Amino acid sequence: MIINHPLLGPRDAAEFVYLGDACLIDRPDWQAEDAAGKFHEYGYLRDNPAGLHQELWYHEQGDRSWLVVTRDTLTHAISKVELARDVARARGRGS
Repeated sequence: MIINHPLLGPRDAAEFVYLGDACLIDRPDWQAEDAAGKFHEYGYLRDNPAGLHQELWYHEQGDRSWLVVTRDTLTHAISKVELARDVARARGRGS
């Protein structure tokens, strides 16, 4: 599988480590009243979709960047690759 890195161009997936659902960008507020329940959901509950899914990938054998890869879990076709920091900023997380 080839991942088209937004800064470095096409790279073999072997350079990356899959780190799970991209919803992990949306870490719960640890000071919220329902923080324990939210962190339980955050740490243990995941969807297992068939079709398009956003995933976190880490470029371990390269520039050590975090990416959000939108991939079809049925065909493994990648439709979009973004820097995770840009996705987090767009969602109102991070600076």
